[in-house]
Amino acid sequence: MPSGPSAAAQDPGRRWRLGVFGWPVRHSRSPAMHGAALRELGLTGWTYGALPVPPERLPEALGALPGAGFAGANVTIPHKHAALAAAHVATPAAAAIGAANTLTLLPDGTLEADNTDAPGLLDAIDAPLRGRTALVLGAGGSARACVWALREAGCARVAVWNRTAARADELAADLGVDATTGAAGADVLVNCTALGLHDADPAATFDALPLDAPDLAAYGTVVDLVYRCGGTPLLHAAETAGARTVDGLAILVAQGARSLERWTGRPAPRRVMDDAVRAGG
Repeated sequence: MPSGPSAAAQDPGRRWRLGVFGWPVRHSRSPAMHGAALRELGLTGWTYGALPVPPERLPEALGALPGAGFAGANVTIPHKHAALAAAHVATPAAAAIGAANTLTLLPDGTLEADNTDAPGLLDAIDAPLRGRTALVLGAGGSARACVWALREAGCARVAVWNRTAARADELAADLGVDATTGAAGADVLVNCTALGLHDADPAATFDALPLDAPDLAAYGTVVDLVYRCGGTPLLHAAETAGARTVDGLAILVAQGARSLERWTGRPAPRRVMDDAVRAGG
């Protein structure tokens, strides 16, 4: 759990800055989403912007946040591991996952690392998971959060697959789940790879995954963290196969809402945030 009220929640009338660090980050819908939420909350003096920073400059950029009027920031690819290392303190969830996507300025000027990807996934799935089975595709920061969340939600088995098997083995060992080289059916399939982000060709997606489109019938729910205009090939195929689907925008809103609530101390206007991210097509 977070360690107490944020600096901004104690002084909401101040002009606070927020943003999302990534490289690249221009595709992010977080600025539109959080901008709409801040207006809905009446926090007109607050701003949220894209913060493109290359990996070698991230420690310097994060170190400057407290003095630059930032209440906090989100962190996306490829910075989630580095953000955890750069923060002064970390929530138990971020420490256990080994990656952070949310940084919050505390009243004493320190930066707290948290991970809202994990609870955001569970919010978006919105279904009982205790005793269920899950397969996670990928082994990066988002995959670590999803594996941890599914395990903590009581899944009977969580397996992780990655094109580089050694990375799946490492993640599985770290979090006490199973690594797999195949894709046996499960109650929940979660794609944490970037496949489908830039290419709408289904062949390209399934050539790089350990399953084919018809195999998706073996999954009750298919979740894709990727979001793109028109949907992803994976989710289109899952819908055709009869699976329930959860898209990346639903997860973006869920994790973003939790970040916003951490910074502001107020309930996030989730419907407004969802409308904002989907207005982009």
